[in-house]
Amino acid sequence: MRSHYCADLDEKDIGREVKLCGWCNTYRDHGGIVFIDLRDRSGLVQLVFDPKDFEQSHKIASEVRDEYVLIAKGKVRKRGEGLENPKLKTGKIEVLVSELSIENKSLTPPIAVGDESVGEDVRLKYRYLDLRNPRLQEIFITRSKVAQAVRNTLSNLGFLEIETPILTKATPEGARDYLVPSRVHHGEFYALPQSPQLFKQLLMVSGFDKYFQIAKCFRDEDLRLDRQPEFTQIDIEMSFVEQKDVMGVAESVLKSIFGACGIEVQTPFPHYTYKEVMETYGSDKPDLRYDLPLVEVSDLFVDSSNEIFASIAKDSKKNRFKALCVKGGDSFFSRKTLGEAEEFVRKFGAKGLAYLQIKENEIKGPLVKFISEQNLKTLLERVGASVGDIVFFGAGAKKVVWDYMGRLRQKIANDMGMINEGVYKFLWVVDFPMFERNDDGSISALHHPFTMPRDLEVEDIEEINSVAYDVVLNGFEIGGGSIRIHKQEIQSKVFELLGITQEEAKDKFSFLLEALQFGAPPHGGIAFGLDRIIMLLCNAHSIRDVIAFPKTQKATCPLTDAPSPAGEEQLRELHIRVRETKK
Repeated sequence: MRSHYCADLDEKDIGREVKLCGWCNTYRDHGGIVFIDLRDRSGLVQLVFDPKDFEQSHKIASEVRDEYVLIAKGKVRKRGEGLENPKLKTGKIEVLVSELSIENKSLTPPIAVGDESVGEDVRLKYRYLDLRNPRLQEIFITRSKVAQAVRNTLSNLGFLEIETPILTKATPEGARDYLVPSRVHHGEFYALPQSPQLFKQLLMVSGFDKYFQIAKCFRDEDLRLDRQPEFTQIDIEMSFVEQKDVMGVAESVLKSIFGACGIEVQTPFPHYTYKEVMETYGSDKPDLRYDLPLVEVSDLFVDSSNEIFASIAKDSKKNRFKALCVKGGDSFFSRKTLGEAEEFVRKFGAKGLAYLQIKENEIKGPLVKFISEQNLKTLLERVGASVGDIVFFGAGAKKVVWDYMGRLRQKIANDMGMINEGVYKFLWVVDFPMFERNDDGSISALHHPFTMPRDLEVEDIEEINSVAYDVVLNGFEIGGGSIRIHKQEIQSKVFELLGITQEEAKDKFSFLLEALQFGAPPHGGIAFGLDRIIMLLCNAHSIRDVIAFPKTQKATCPLTDAPSPAGEEQLRELHIRVRETKK
């Protein structure tokens, strides 16, 4: 129906007859001459309707309103002197229309195209209109480019794209499963996959050697900015590999993804251990676009006159005493902003927020009286503090201190404008703990229970490291993986340490445990969050902007009104009875 996309036209097409299709973006009548900005996915072009030239097309154009679907035929011409529009790709030309047809009319849209001031619930209810927004269209063009780049890169590296089941068995992988009732097998349920983890391991046992998939995954968990109940990941698995081999492939994939968007990525990425990033940045996904390190100073408070400080400082295994020096921060932080900072960290478990202000002739702050003059001098040298700086302190249980001081670091960087939005800082985080102890004393896997431990004979279970690795970009984990357990006896031992009984292991993972006994090769892999990568690439407001039809933060779809009740007949077929809950 068309000869060109709207924004593909330029000065080289002057004098050419063209046929265009799209939507009326704007309509203007200037003294009898009608101008319509025609929009398609490529952009805009100005159509001109002059009754002196083509009376019939002008008459039809006079009936056009916003979002009408149009088909126009005409000749490309140069815009008049002084009438060029530098904001448009097609701003130097226009199309004088000889024939126009209104292919379809439109009701007055409930939201204007591109109006992002409208509430998200309304925008999601009319998502098909919201997606006409040129900014969102560009996001999905980018998403398509990225998916193609991934496929090309992995195919060239010898990977096979293989699909794994959507209807599968519920397995404890860290989040709640979405369950699907079986009509044929009464009282039994499928689960939607949280990831293709077990199947891709089985593909390695099958001898496929190199697998990938752009896979849909599902997790029934609490939502936030960068999470959705259904999401897409780039899933990769390889046989006969070590950690460095998987990292090399991962870096090649990321280099191709960002290269497809005109961004050059330098490889290899720097490596940091889990311990290093937690101690230095208070997070296992640090943002390295700014330099605000946390510095351990507990040794300087062991003999503090404050008994609480001294007690915290003496237990270096369980506790931390962190200092955060903010260069030039003394002039930024007023009494009001200091109060706001303290209120902020209290939300994450801090009992308060101590600080030192480095003035010209004195050092002020509540900590001065609790530290000796020599230790104070050593502290300032250690954190690199000078006149005009402010130093914040966090003290207490290490995980709590890491968390709120890491968040404070991020907040300060945002508030003080330290972040360069055009910079992409990648890093690897390696040597994760294999296990973590929960508040109730139980043990859980930090990644998942199929990760290879480095040494299971270490006495303290929290000191056992795993062969796991995360790739982090600008404060977001965009991918994670590990070398997998390929020996049944090791897998059984890990289940035992996690408190998974033999009966439970057999019930949940019998197929995997059995497969590991039939010549499973050493293997490992990684999965990237495609949605999260696109969000960062496009500077999107949230992950919902980069998913065509996302759910709200309450996991609902205003467009289709999902989830919705099932009919009685359908429930009877499934042998399900809905129990009313008390309000």
